[in-house]
Amino acid sequence: MSKQLGPNDSVLITLYRNGNESAFNQLVDRYQSKVFTTLFLIVKDQEVAEDLLQDVFVKVIHTLNSEKYNEEGKFQPWLLRIAHNLAIDHFRKAKRYPTILLEDGSNLLNSLNFASESSEQEQIKEETLVWVRNLIDELPEAQKEVVIMRHYLNLSFQEIAEQTGVSINTALGRMRYALNHIRKKMKQQTSAYAKTIYPK
Repeated sequence: MSKQLGPNDSVLITLYRNGNESAFNQLVDRYQSKVFTTLFLIVKDQEVAEDLLQDVFVKVIHTLNSEKYNEEGKFQPWLLRIAHNLAIDHFRKAKRYPTILLEDGSNLLNSLNFASESSEQEQIKEETLVWVRNLIDELPEAQKEVVIMRHYLNLSFQEIAEQTGVSINTALGRMRYALNHIRKKMKQQTSAYAKTIYPK
């Protein structure tokens, strides 16, 4: 196990919060490679990872300069969690839509049968994809995270388990609950929509 050189994280954080800018630079030097690796493993794009790297340390600065940060000797896990969350948020905000496969391997949207490529059908398709995104956003955080990492980022369940710090079985369980929730909501909303269009 390699020994950390220089003051420990807690000392550097205290020095920085007392106005020592070079102390923060030491923290950046110590962790930027590890943070970049964490980001790159998720986004798989060097430029995006570099942009997010800057965002991570900006967020760290804001938090350290506020009253929100509690020093508990756990700076590294906290820092890497910020990196992880920003990488996930990047995909949530991007206009990208996943191909969500159900447990039987079928596409969640296949039952909608988009017939033609007319402008009207394209609009319906786009609105439906937005609808699915909204359903994903309504999921509990843990389930939403797994869906995004699996279907937006194409990570394996092994990678998801490692990134989120849970077992593979837990990751699989969260995905199963998420898909069941989305399917249930789609059926409910489709049924309600049909009743407004075709009232008895």
